[in-house]
Amino acid sequence: MGKLQSKISFHTTKYRADGSVGQAGPAGAPQQHSPAHTDAVTSVAALRPDLCVSGGRDKSVAVSSWRSGAALRRFIGHEREVTKVTSALDSNRVFSASRDKTVKMWELHGASGPSQHFPGHDLVVTGLAVSPDASQLCTGSRDNTVCKWDTETGECLGRAAISRNLVTHLCWVPGEPYVIQTSEDKTTRVWDSRGLQVAHTFPAKQHIQTCCDVSQDGRYCLSSSSGCAGHGAEATLWDLRQTRGRVCEYKGHFQTTTSCVFLPRGPALAPSIATSSSDSTVKVWDQDTAGRG
Repeated sequence: MGKLQSKISFHTTKYRADGSVGQAGPAGAPQQHSPAHTDAVTSVAALRPDLCVSGGRDKSVAVSSWRSGAALRRFIGHEREVTKVTSALDSNRVFSASRDKTVKMWELHGASGPSQHFPGHDLVVTGLAVSPDASQLCTGSRDNTVCKWDTETGECLGRAAISRNLVTHLCWVPGEPYVIQTSEDKTTRVWDSRGLQVAHTFPAKQHIQTCCDVSQDGRYCLSSSSGCAGHGAEATLWDLRQTRGRVCEYKGHFQTTTSCVFLPRGPALAPSIATSSSDSTVKVWDQDTAGRG
């Protein structure tokens, strides 16, 4: 098979920002880069339009270039696997959560060690969301709590506990003081970060809610469900203004939907979302019709 493939000439197409199209040359000679991690990657998030941050089982946090694939910075300081990473877009601050029950803040252009620590959870930290100005941080854990922190001082500004609220994911609503949270108790909650109070709880689903995301305009949120053999495993669209129920569901995965995200919208593109699943697939959906692209 290897000999046969070596005789075939593959070409890829390059799409430029100005809309023009050109040939990128043979696809068989890609640039090679050393891996950013030495073990499985557990989380990834956008840092800037040209940079991303990732966390791994190797206990490290890496900042890499989207364009070249090269790892630019690597931060080591956690004692166990990194579970979540995040950053306020266009910020120089990176945040990471770990199975060692801690959250750390790193400076993109600073020292190799963490610039701030946020200890306080009793179990693994599984949710992480930073305010758009990077001044406040919300964390969630399997200890049933959500905490709010001052990123400058590391002070815990609030702590709220709800029975059976095993947090799976957190995300901040752009331009608002609200934080969306999914949980193993099958619910999606909206927190008001100002007093760390639950502002709204969407109707409970039939399965564990694994992940959430918020549209860039702050109007909608997504949640994804666990599932097996085609039961569950859907993503659900919720309207943050009309909070009575779901707007749309995206069904087609056969195993747990592990992640869901709103895709950037181009001038000529319909609103779309993407989902990933334990069934080894990634699906792209039309946000309004639930049709797969």
